[in-house]
Amino acid sequence: MPDRRLTHLDPLGRARMVDVTPKDPSHRRAVARGRVFMSPETTALVARGAVAKGDVLAVARVAGIQAAKRTPDLIPLCHPLLVGSVLVNFRIEDTFIEVEAQVETFDRTGVEMEALMACTTALLTVYDMCKSADRAMVIGDVALWEKTGGRSGVWRRDPRDLGGDGGDGLGA
Repeated sequence: MPDRRLTHLDPLGRARMVDVTPKDPSHRRAVARGRVFMSPETTALVARGAVAKGDVLAVARVAGIQAAKRTPDLIPLCHPLLVGSVLVNFRIEDTFIEVEAQVETFDRTGVEMEALMACTTALLTVYDMCKSADRAMVIGDVALWEKTGGRSGVWRRDPRDLGGDGGDGLGA
């Protein structure tokens, strides 16, 4: 059974940064997904490239990449690490845009937070760029979907969790 202690607390319950120096570096990867729910008219605007602020998906992609690299600046106990690659992709459906962020590194700790940060920042950017067309948008279903590497090995979310459809070929 895995150890489920809160590793970011010392024996007295104070916040601390986990010591990763004894760990061996390994290839690590994390995938996070989330959705911006919006009207069909708004998704059509994005798909046509007709949003007044510009190319929504291009700007959101760059924002997600930047966010992954800046994660330790915003999450206090995250270790700075060398982000080897960040991929941000989109799937446009009638009533939502799905963002998938994949982050990879070769380091002593995982990139789950970097993937979640890339995903949520891309979602927020889509919201920001579309808000003049649709004030009723909702951001949701943000979750880690996969992580590999390190001592804990591979973990994948069950596609039935969070109402996911199990599809994994994000295009755009």
